[in-house]
Amino acid sequence: MTNASEKYKPNAELRKQYKVSGMSCANCALAIEKGIGQMKGVNSAAVNLASEKLTLEYDPSVVKEEDILTRIDDLGYKAYSEDSDDGQQQFKVSGMTCANCALNIEKKLKGTPGVNTASVNYANETVTVDYDPQILSLTDIYAQIRDAGYIPLKNMEANEKVREAIIQRNWGIFSAILSFPIMPLMYLPMTAPLMFFIFVLATIVQFTVGGIFYRGAYHALKNRSANMDVLVALGITAAYGYSLMTAINMFYPDLFFVGPNFFDTSALLITFVRFGKYLEAKAKGQAGQALTRLLELQSDKARMLVNGEEQEVAAADLVIGDVVIVKPGERIPVDGEIIAGQASIDESMLTGESITVDKGVGDAVIGATINRSGSIKVKITKTGKDTVLAGIIKMVEDAQGVKPPIQRLADLIANYFVPAVVIISAITFSVWYFLLDSTFVFAFTAAIAVLVIACPCALGLATPTAIMVGSGVGLNRGLLFKSAAVLEGIASLQAVGFDKTGTLTKGTPEVTDIVAVAPFNERDLLQIAAAGEKPSIHPLAQAIVTRAQEEEVEIADVNDYKEESGHGIICSYQGKALLIGNMKHMQKNGIDIREIEPEFQRLAAEGKTTMFIALDGLGIGLIALADVLKESTREAIQRLHKMGLKTFMVTGDNEKVARVVGQEVGIEEINAEVLPQDKIGIVQKYQEQGLRVAMVGDGINDAPALAQADIGNAVGSGTDVAKETGDVMLVR
Repeated sequence: MTNASEKYKPNAELRKQYKVSGMSCANCALAIEKGIGQMKGVNSAAVNLASEKLTLEYDPSVVKEEDILTRIDDLGYKAYSEDSDDGQQQFKVSGMTCANCALNIEKKLKGTPGVNTASVNYANETVTVDYDPQILSLTDIYAQIRDAGYIPLKNMEANEKVREAIIQRNWGIFSAILSFPIMPLMYLPMTAPLMFFIFVLATIVQFTVGGIFYRGAYHALKNRSANMDVLVALGITAAYGYSLMTAINMFYPDLFFVGPNFFDTSALLITFVRFGKYLEAKAKGQAGQALTRLLELQSDKARMLVNGEEQEVAAADLVIGDVVIVKPGERIPVDGEIIAGQASIDESMLTGESITVDKGVGDAVIGATINRSGSIKVKITKTGKDTVLAGIIKMVEDAQGVKPPIQRLADLIANYFVPAVVIISAITFSVWYFLLDSTFVFAFTAAIAVLVIACPCALGLATPTAIMVGSGVGLNRGLLFKSAAVLEGIASLQAVGFDKTGTLTKGTPEVTDIVAVAPFNERDLLQIAAAGEKPSIHPLAQAIVTRAQEEEVEIADVNDYKEESGHGIICSYQGKALLIGNMKHMQKNGIDIREIEPEFQRLAAEGKTTMFIALDGLGIGLIALADVLKESTREAIQRLHKMGLKTFMVTGDNEKVARVVGQEVGIEEINAEVLPQDKIGIVQKYQEQGLRVAMVGDGINDAPALAQADIGNAVGSGTDVAKETGDVMLVR
């Protein structure tokens, strides 16, 4: 059972993420974890091979960041912080057409105060700059490049993954061109010239294409670890070395021994592993496409108001308090608040809803959403990492960076896999040669076979790649997983609890029934009620007005408007006294409601809030309102039941309303009129029955239950507290 307080537990350590390059398999990741984890002051180190990221928690008063990066460099890998601006940056630039373009950018940057050095590589379109972060920021450098007429590309990660895949593919093709001819040549009568030709082809492959394995093996052994590079290097060296001796024996008989050569084995093994690295790099790139698509949603430019005039600026340059103009068809650059105008905003990228949302002065707008109609002025309230989109991206990255239990098991296996293979290979040779009296050639061949068929890559890559793909698919479907362990934990759920308001229902009241007394019809009653409720800001009143607007009913103005708290309103409608409110309001004012009282009782039994409308002393009808179900609620509950999951409701609403909703959706176990602090007890009750429980909620009152549940699911439209407490956020 999960303790609710655990999810609130503060972390005093500094938590940072680093991008790591140079890893080839799970053992590389483990070598970094082990090497960094042993440093004094490091609390935890977790490396995700698929996303190539190191998540580190350490005490900066005990160990310095530069010491950590130096240690990673000693291990044979490169790392840089994703969180800090240390004054050294490298990024891509588009728009260069010749070498002079590169010189222009260098000149522009070197002439900028605060820039120490700047180097532009035209061939690979890369800018490397060293600057003083106390004088200027990376955003200022981007601005200088834009001013020179070029475009800095901030999202290098996706481009680098594509580039890595292309490099691995090209090496694989080069290796294949040299390696594949060797196999058919091996079946020809072996002559000295033919042997020399095969030797040349195999040697080129061995020490050019295969060089990466020797470098990786060197760093691994230097740091007392064994990774896939060690295994491959052993295999190809054994096959190549044995073949080299048989080849030399052809030219110098009796120097070594006579036997078949395995130049084709070493060359083809290198080729296949290289192609495997290409597929691995491609898988990494595809697994991160969901985040890449989110990053691409960010607007690059904005129309900022400067001294009353529009000025096009980079969205990255905006600061809190700036005012921007967003015209129809444009993306809102960053989060803000509308201070002038009205617009229909397409928030489908966040909510999945295709219907636009009408917004006006005082309403919040989210960066990357699209203005479909109307021109608005927006005051910036959040920038950079504080925006909603940046928060979503960070949440997904964090989920992909955390190891679930199954990944830790895979890492443990991979850690012992390489030494185990080497030992088994040695045992294989010993058994065949010493116990079974086989020839040296046969025993050595068997030992090589054990080495070359073993590769632990899949053990370490499969799980993190599955996590990346799973969280990416979830993101596309409106599910944000805060932890990789959640993906694994969902499979073992046995019960799901739901809050009612805002979770099963829409969370806002809507008109459900209109009952009119002759000679009035439903439209007449709606028109009269909307006129009376128009001045009110009460949610029920606004629901009636909204329904009238949807029905395109003309809403008249009223006079002598007066609200009576807890009862209703009184006003003058076309010279007649209009009363709208509850039964007490009618009784207090002596209104005859006997004709419509049976309908009132029926609607009340259905858990609906019912309002009486009286005109000129007579009850003329009823309007019932309710927090209606979301369109997908019934289907969702039915699917959970088909999957064999138990469902229950936990709500602070009254018993009657809760049971009506439960009956509509098919939830039989209802826990109504429950206080927020008691919701934990309800969840614990099911956990004590041996069930793994998920809880779905949207409000502050749901936060304790979300924390207590094995998996908390927060509705994205809910409160920040609920969203921060939940393990999964539902944004659609």
